[in-house]
Amino acid sequence: MSSVGVFRKVEMDGKSFLVYTTTQTHNPTSSGEALAMDFGGNDLSFQPLFSCPRSRVQFHELKLQWRDDDYFSKFHPYNCSPHFPSTTSGGESVLDCDEDDICKLPAVPLFWCNNKEPDYQDFHCHACQSKVLSESYYACLGCGGKKFHKECVKSPLEIKHPSHPFHSLRLCSSYTFGGVKCICCEESCSHIFYHCTTCNLSMHPVCAMRSIPCVVNHQKSHPHPLTFYPAQASLVCYFCALIKKLDPTYICIQCVFAIHTDCMGFPHVIRISRHQHRISFTSSLPSGKISCGVCRQQVDNNYGAYSCNKCDAYFVHSKCALHKNVWDGKDLDGVPEEDDWIDDGEPFERITDGIILHPFHSHHLRLEIFMAYDENKYCRGCALPIYEGQFYSCMECKFILHESCANAPRMKRHPLHPYPLTLDNMASAGKEGKTTCSACKRDVGGFYYYIIIQKNQCVLPYY
Repeated sequence: MSSVGVFRKVEMDGKSFLVYTTTQTHNPTSSGEALAMDFGGNDLSFQPLFSCPRSRVQFHELKLQWRDDDYFSKFHPYNCSPHFPSTTSGGESVLDCDEDDICKLPAVPLFWCNNKEPDYQDFHCHACQSKVLSESYYACLGCGGKKFHKECVKSPLEIKHPSHPFHSLRLCSSYTFGGVKCICCEESCSHIFYHCTTCNLSMHPVCAMRSIPCVVNHQKSHPHPLTFYPAQASLVCYFCALIKKLDPTYICIQCVFAIHTDCMGFPHVIRISRHQHRISFTSSLPSGKISCGVCRQQVDNNYGAYSCNKCDAYFVHSKCALHKNVWDGKDLDGVPEEDDWIDDGEPFERITDGIILHPFHSHHLRLEIFMAYDENKYCRGCALPIYEGQFYSCMECKFILHESCANAPRMKRHPLHPYPLTLDNMASAGKEGKTTCSACKRDVGGFYYYIIIQKNQCVLPYY
């Protein structure tokens, strides 16, 4: 008897879903003679126990180390069952291992997690090492309360996924650093994941076992109901113009329309860092050769893309426009354009002609013309020497600024970052020492542009 995960059509709240369930089969490659095991009953006394997935990973790795000849090969299929030995199961048992460091306790459900999901910033599964959230979780008391996805705890040795109906996915591990990525969440896979050797694609258990609605209504993406299409390997998404092997794809036969699940709800109006105006999604592109304003590659005229209403012939691939390094994540549909306007007036107070008060200095600065180089005079903004040309000099101390540094805008947009950057001064901000530029990795000691997003500071100095 070997466990195999399959999806079955069930009705929930009047809607049809393809829901993952575990079965026991005499032949894991056969779809016949399948007997469903009920893992969702209310009586906990009949619930099967599952081994700690961390110990399962350690036991699997220990066996690989005994076979040094293939330890560093790319993929290693599991053959140890997820079930605790008190239940009927096939495959090897973790408890058969004599190593003292390997946990011999089962994982237990954390029912409170069903109502309150953990914070994405704080949680990661200690089996698959992924931060992708699940509907419920398990913990192992023998491993210090470490948390695991329910899917990683119950992961069978093989799974039949609706989006990949022609090949089964085997539970594997890989110790090639950064070499394997989940085709759904694009995070790295290493200790435990599903893999198809024929198609060279991988999925985390939490991604592979996610329920799939059979029909969805998403008016923002399409006016008609969309139906799940299982063999989507040949369908091009209307929005991103790409083919994804395991991203559930939905179609509208009436409109000859197809869209990935991840592409549903796409924003219609956005601002990107690579263009000065807003851009809007359009399904009708002009004929002729069109190049993307971000990646400079050709845009397919048969599918949707983003365009600028103010500039002729400016288009961007949908995926390029929504990249995290280009888009700030805001949908501006219905938002007045004045709301994201940046004041480009003078960054200082003009006292009189040729005399200013800069926000980063407490004294008045006077515009002067420098005729000869002095190695002891350097700009407090960019930390470069003062050569010939105009500069601002303090009327009470030795503070000096290039004219261009004094005119640096207090806020600006930059092609390397999707959010507006704010000018700051290392000295006036009360910071000691230097910081490092996120773009060129050089030290910053004077003026610099910064932004703080989710406690991560991104610094771009002004030159």
